[in-house]
Amino acid sequence: MADLFSVLLGIALLVAGRRLFWLLIGVLGFVTGLQLASLIPNISQTTAIIVGLIIGVTFALLAIFLQRLAVSIAGFLAGGFILTTLAGRLGIGNVTFPWALYIIGGIIGVILVMLLFDWALIVLSSIAGAALILRSFSTQTVAGGIIFLLLVLIGIVIQGFVPDRLRRRRIRR
Repeated sequence: MADLFSVLLGIALLVAGRRLFWLLIGVLGFVTGLQLASLIPNISQTTAIIVGLIIGVTFALLAIFLQRLAVSIAGFLAGGFILTTLAGRLGIGNVTFPWALYIIGGIIGVILVMLLFDWALIVLSSIAGAALILRSFSTQTVAGGIIFLLLVLIGIVIQGFVPDRLRRRRIRR
């Protein structure tokens, strides 16, 4: 059930992460909440999910009411999530200070969001969507890396180029 939910959220981020940025922020808040809760010894999976949901809903509501701040938060959360996911895939996730990687990734994410707002949302939501989808499958191989890159590219094309072509067709008519 959790895998299906993860895949569906990943697909939503791949297809509409820029337009539904509040969903991006909510999903990333949920994932971050799960990661935070997993650091607590002997926590049940149900409690971890509740913590994730509370953080995710809080961030989604912030996104609706405080868009600029929320986008910066999304950049931070996405950057942290992406860097820690990549580090884990490369086998360097068990470093002495795992949250240092998260903070470094978060800072990079905020910088990207500030410099390239729309494209940063497209790229970050595509990467986060691909990571969520692959999280549900055992893809510790080179094929998993290729599938990840293909999913990211599909998300970028769908969000970045397909809507522009549709708008141009409507204008010509």
